[in-house]
Amino acid sequence: MPPERDNNSRTPQRGVPTRKQLPHEVPFWIDPSKEDYFITICCRERRQNQLAVPKIGEPLMDTIRHRNERQIWYAHVAVIMPDHVHLVLGFPDRERRIEVIVSKWKEWTAKLLGIRWQRDFFEHRLRRDESFREKADYVLANPVRAGLVDREENWPYAFIANPW
Repeated sequence: MPPERDNNSRTPQRGVPTRKQLPHEVPFWIDPSKEDYFITICCRERRQNQLAVPKIGEPLMDTIRHRNERQIWYAHVAVIMPDHVHLVLGFPDRERRIEVIVSKWKEWTAKLLGIRWQRDFFEHRLRRDESFREKADYVLANPVRAGLVDREENWPYAFIANPW
């Protein structure tokens, strides 16, 4: 008998946990245009430097800036790591769902730059009791924690929209 297939899994394997699709619905009482989100988007292949190279990292940064200029999102902070991207984003357009905005960016960058992203992304709405600054500092310090540079300002694939 073949293994059961979970609707959210990619390949059925007996005894191996499957990855569920992450929910991205914003509660109806939340206005997404007034919130900030910590988002992580990972490459399909992990532990390989696919993004932090000039021919990918620089145009990827350009796509982040472009979406800020077009007011599709507002990236307060973004850091491109070798196999993932961290962003602290606001979404000024109330009419478009966050999932659609991020998915369209992933689709565009996959076609433009040949990036193979994981199916989903991680998103966390920053609650009132969480410090925006702490999350932004966490994102900016990621290359230092990973041992890629000795100081945050030495990482070439970081974007800060406005200093606080």
